[in-house]
Amino acid sequence: MLYPENCLERLGFSEVRQLIHKHCLSPMGQQMVDKMQVMTKYDQINKFLRQTYEFKSILENQEPLQISSFFDIKSLADKIKVEGTYLVEEELHQMYASLLTVFSVLRFFEERKEVYPNLEALLEHLPVEKNILKRIEMVLDPKGKIKPNASSTLQQIIGDIAKAEQDVRKRMDSIYKTAVGNNWVADGSLTIRDGRMCIPILAENKRKLKGFIHDESASGQTVYMEPEEVFTLNNKLRDLEFDKRREIIKILIALTTDLRPYTPLLLSYHGFLTKLDFVRAKALFSIDIDADMPILIKEAKTKFVNATHPLLYLSFKEDKKTVVPLNIHITEELRIVLVSGPNAGGKSVCMKTVGLLQLMVQSGLLIPVHESSEVGIFENIFADIGDDQSIESDLSTYSAHLTKMRYFVEHASPKTLVLIDEFGTGTDPQFGGPMAEAVLEVLNNKKVRGVITTHYSNLKLFAGNTPGLENASMLFDNDRMKPMYILELGKPGSSYAFEIAQNIGLQKEVLELARAKTGTNQNRIDSLLVDLEREKKQIYDTKLHLSNQQNKVKNLVAENEKLKLFLDENRKVLIKEAKLEAQAIIKNANKLVENTIAEIKDKQADKIVTKELRQNLQKVLVQHQVKEEKKPELAVALNTPIQVGDWVQLNNSETTGQVLEINRDNLVVALGELRSVLKKNRVYKISNKQAKKAVQNNSYSGSMSEAIGSFTAELDLRGMRGENALHEVEKYLDKSIMLGFPFIKLIHGKGDGILRKLIREYLKKYSQVNRVEDEHADRGGDGITYVYFN
Repeated sequence: MLYPENCLERLGFSEVRQLIHKHCLSPMGQQMVDKMQVMTKYDQINKFLRQTYEFKSILENQEPLQISSFFDIKSLADKIKVEGTYLVEEELHQMYASLLTVFSVLRFFEERKEVYPNLEALLEHLPVEKNILKRIEMVLDPKGKIKPNASSTLQQIIGDIAKAEQDVRKRMDSIYKTAVGNNWVADGSLTIRDGRMCIPILAENKRKLKGFIHDESASGQTVYMEPEEVFTLNNKLRDLEFDKRREIIKILIALTTDLRPYTPLLLSYHGFLTKLDFVRAKALFSIDIDADMPILIKEAKTKFVNATHPLLYLSFKEDKKTVVPLNIHITEELRIVLVSGPNAGGKSVCMKTVGLLQLMVQSGLLIPVHESSEVGIFENIFADIGDDQSIESDLSTYSAHLTKMRYFVEHASPKTLVLIDEFGTGTDPQFGGPMAEAVLEVLNNKKVRGVITTHYSNLKLFAGNTPGLENASMLFDNDRMKPMYILELGKPGSSYAFEIAQNIGLQKEVLELARAKTGTNQNRIDSLLVDLEREKKQIYDTKLHLSNQQNKVKNLVAENEKLKLFLDENRKVLIKEAKLEAQAIIKNANKLVENTIAEIKDKQADKIVTKELRQNLQKVLVQHQVKEEKKPELAVALNTPIQVGDWVQLNNSETTGQVLEINRDNLVVALGELRSVLKKNRVYKISNKQAKKAVQNNSYSGSMSEAIGSFTAELDLRGMRGENALHEVEKYLDKSIMLGFPFIKLIHGKGDGILRKLIREYLKKYSQVNRVEDEHADRGGDGITYVYFN
């Protein structure tokens, strides 16, 4: 149940409906969008969500599902139900085009059985009745016109008409030439009047030619005459035209009669097309807003991860801006989130985002959140947003708010989602605050779920001390005096009234008077909130920096693990190869020694020959001698005390770093980009010269040269799913930017252009990208994108 009646409009769902409306191909699909309602049954919602998700996958993967023609088959089927009626050529052609679409879709899903199970359920075992197409093809040509040979009678009539037209033309040309020769004709050529071919005759000569006058010029000097000889021929031609029309109607009646038994099947086709158009429109809208399929649960709780307001996303997308994502959760323990913070800081957007996304999910629409988000099902959704004062109903702003509160309290349940903007406003804060607190307490006792925005301090205090309620604040950048639009759960936020007023230039005396009138306690509370906000921001920035550092450490550990695994895998192979090589050397050496001894014996120990043989043996030994590797110079420890800025090396390691801080026995050392705290006894001091050598030894210039040599500035993405393709593009862009390439080439193919659109949109996120261009039309055109870097 939704309350009040304008709940959908206030939360922006009506605008979402209009955007989906534009994606429909037919009035039937648009009618389904208009009838779209918020559902409360899990199976029903799940079915609609999965159908939309599957159709989105088809569109993103550029599957060959051709959907081009949608017409209202139901109105045509209703028309042929009545005996004696018939469909005209245009109506039959619409039916034919729609049936081609139906059969194309049926064939698509038949070839992909069980790939899209939820969409297949729409088919309802519809048969492919091609007899309907065959009957229409016998009568209509591809342009939807009656074929000349639709019947033998029609073919005969069309032949007679062609002959009659030829006779009329010949006779008219002859009479026209005679009239021209006698100077009876006015300026101009043969013309048509009242569907009859006429000769423009000067009024003074109209009695010189027998015929029928059909018209005259505005001046009266020219009359348009049909010669008497041609009149009979034209009458015959007109009779033939009537015969042709009667024969066409006869053919259409016969065709309609043949189609009448298929009326129930045509209505089934109509229902299928309508549902397909509806699901397709929802899928296209989900692509527009970058939506995904959340985890649907039966409980009345919600966890949104990286959620964005779809209407705000589309608006920012046009202006090439990005929306700050929202992270919020509503559970059994933390049922109501009380959001406070500065004006224009995003409180209302936060609350409306939760409401709109909940409405969209329960209407079977995908939402712009991370796929790990969880969305429950609420039986009631109540909203108090905006000013509903009414002169007709004698309702003031505050009376309108109280009327809604009365309804909320009366009908609230644990499966109710309550959304209230600026809770308690519209009256004296001294009384509005306690009244709002009382309503909040009753709603909390009824275990409702909700998101409420407020500036009232008593509500923040109440939420901090009451189980089931959770304070939250919109973060504010104190340095730049600008809202950050980030929701932080757990702490209330300041309204920053004085800070914002000071920032916009309100006079100093006004601010001082306002501070004096506010009271010491309130000022102190607000100052504490501001200080808390500042500390929260510092903690947030630190956490972000720490998270980045941890990610770098994880990557380094992963690389080390890979290298270790590679060495472990190849160690056995290397040892085996070395042993084989050693065996071969020993074998050859044995042969050489034996041959040498045999030759010495043969030569009877001739000193010169023996010397030569020994020299040969020595040469062979030198060739196979293993050169001793030059041992790296060990860093020499310096005995002077370690100071800030000195270079140190870890014991039993080649790792070097620079000392940043000294805290008693602890050192803060910079190891490359990492910062680490080490004990003094774990390191020893080295000279700057030794440190420079160590840094050079650890250089990765060689690996960079190797990486540049093996890198190709071309990436083929054809046949990939959208998500996989973007993942590959991300890795490829990072590598090409790191290696300093001026441009790269992305091959994505043409298809329906969806993959190209996804990639182009993704590239806009990179500030390093200067521009993108299509390949030359002769070499692939818009199937290839060139990306140029700054």
